[in-house]
Amino acid sequence: MRELLLVGRRPVHEVVLAAGVDSAPILADIVALAGELRVPLRELSRSRFEARARTEAPQGVLARAGPLPAADLEALINASEPDEAPFLLVVDGVTDPGNLGALLRTAEGAGVTAAILPRHRAARITPTVAKAAAGAIEHVPLVQVPGIPAALAQLSDRGVWVVGLDDAGTADIYDLAVATEPVALVLGSEGRGLARLTRERCDVLAGVRLHGHLESLNVSAAAAVACFEIRRRRSAR
Repeated sequence: MRELLLVGRRPVHEVVLAAGVDSAPILADIVALAGELRVPLRELSRSRFEARARTEAPQGVLARAGPLPAADLEALINASEPDEAPFLLVVDGVTDPGNLGALLRTAEGAGVTAAILPRHRAARITPTVAKAAAGAIEHVPLVQVPGIPAALAQLSDRGVWVVGLDDAGTADIYDLAVATEPVALVLGSEGRGLARLTRERCDVLAGVRLHGHLESLNVSAAAAVACFEIRRRRSAR
């Protein structure tokens, strides 16, 4: 909520508070920002507030805002800073809203240029995703594409290395030679991983080597390891 007001990428029509909500510094910031931006503040009884909220445990404050602006993939590649090659996160088939929100939060923290999402057969940007992302959706440009394989082909044509994160990958994410180049890190779904066509579009398949007894990490945990390793390599360049 605070990031929504601070960043200003989309209009905020009103901020709604639950009656009797416990005071907290973050709530005071939200109220102050709403006042500075002349966003209407409204208070509802707890029962009416919870009936209106679209997430579990809404924490006493919600906002009614305009849609997120759509980003254009080609424009984002062209707009990259001269000394900073594009670093894209491609999310193919992740269906759990909590996982998608966590992925976007990781992307923001790792300085990802943009996140690419499919329009169909995947989680969409919902209030649950927005809550799990903890404000990241206000910072990370989001590109929705009709199909991930076609988008990966477009990226390859533009000189972007396509790296699929896969347990069976022959490369180790800690030895990724292309980490400092224009790169797109591709994540598969929670169950099956990378789809066949998506896998075929990848230039490199890289994995996070595990040293325990379990065979795999949750997609959001694996993405966090990979994103911050790529960021470390890029920062040390």
